[in-house]
This record gives sequence, C-alpha cells and structure tokens, in this order.
Amino acid sequence: MATEQRTPRLAVLIDADNASSRIAPRLFEEIAKIGEASVRRIYGDFSGTRLKSWAEVLATHAIKARQSFAYTSGKNASDIALVIDAMDLLHTGRFDAFCLISSDSDFTGLASRIREQGIDVYGFGEQKTPESFRQACRRFIYTENLLPEVPALDEPERQDARPANVKKPPTAAMSLIRTAILQLDDEGGWVPLGRVGQRLAALASDFDPRTYGQGKLSDLVETAGGFESRRTETGHLQVRVCPSGQVSKAKSKRAKPA
Repeated sequence: MATEQRTPRLAVLIDADNASSRIAPRLFEEIAKIGEASVRRIYGDFSGTRLKSWAEVLATHAIKARQSFAYTSGKNASDIALVIDAMDLLHTGRFDAFCLISSDSDFTGLASRIREQGIDVYGFGEQKTPESFRQACRRFIYTENLLPEVPALDEPERQDARPANVKKPPTAAMSLIRTAILQLDDEGGWVPLGRVGQRLAALASDFDPRTYGQGKLSDLVETAGGFESRRTETGHLQVRVCPSGQVSKAKSKRAKPA
C-alpha cells in the first residue's frame, strides 16, 4: 500500500525590522503552497511601539515573538538571534526548507550555509533587496506582490513601511521567457508551459508573474507578446517563440487602435 507523501516541514523566520506586517495574511498563504510552517518566529525589539503592528497580528498567525533588546546603538541583536535560531533548527534535521522574511543582505551568508546542507531556502523581501541575498535563495518572492489591495490606515511610522509596489510591464519578461523556451526546445519549438515555469525559476530565483501584473504564467506569456500557445489533446498548454515574421505582424496588429 502506497504511503501518503509527507508535507514538507518549514521553519519560518521573520526579521520584523525589515518586513511590513501588512504582508502577514498573504505571506502565510504563499508559504502554504510550499509546505507546513511548523515553526513561526519573528525577531525584533517589541518593547516599544515601532513594531506594534506586528505585535497585533502575532496571535492571528500563531507567530512566536523572540524579543531582542537593543542594548547598544548600531548593533542588531535581532539579526544575531535569528541566525542563532536558524542554525539550531538546521542541526535538528527536522526541516525540509527555511523561509527567511527580510530585505537585509546580511542574511546572504545564512541562506548559503543552509543550502550547503541540501536544505532549500525561500526568501521573501522587497524589490530593493540586494541581489546577493536573492540569488542565495532557491526562490525569492517579492513582498510587494503580497500586499493587500487597500493600504492599512494604522501602518507604523517606519519609512519603509509602505514599499513602492512597482509593477514591471509584461514586455519586460519577454527576453527571460524566450531564453527559457529556447533552452527547452525539443519538439518543433513547442514546450510544455509547466517546464517553462520550472526553467524560469532556475534562471531567476525572483521570477514571479505577479511582478509583471499577471496572476499566472499563462497570462504573462500571452500579454508579453512574441509567443504562441496551444492546447494538446490531453488539455496541456504548450508555448513557443513566434517565428520572426509573425512577431512583427503580431506587434503591428497590437499597435492598431481597437
């Protein structure tokens, strides 16, 4: 009798100083797509009012706060506490992946060290996050894509509490999608969309259709232009790069007014 596959166990570690509480609901929805958040911890100095918005959502999402007092100016005790906990959790061998929520490049080394142990790291941070940290993660999700549609009125006074939600035009993804398709081209140019998505994740850890204003990869491929799609007899979606003549024709057609 076949045994049911176990849901991956995740350790979720949040840097409260570098993440907005407004992402909390969609953050854990996103994490649920990866696995089960067995450990949920957040790090910061909760003795003042600066992290009040996080303190108000801890119980809702079953997050355990790790208090780190700022005894010395310029020393980030919460970062150190997060790293120590991460290494302790890593050595238990109980977790299949780590989720690091921060835009701080100081966690680049931590992400790299965890991955050296063969454990995946999923990063969550703003678009301003340095590339070093983004590339150290197996996948990096921009928190701008997790923000609620309507801004909260009681957001704290942090300058970066409301990160700019800058959406790129779909055409900006054309080059990357084209590269992914051409690398997989093995059947007259037609490639299963699922394989394209996997290759895109390998080419760019921070690739996400939502960054380009689209909810799904299929929508992004359609709106980016320069690609064709078709359904197989089994209902699977395939895509290919348009022949150069058809690309020009498609562009001129889209340019005409409705």
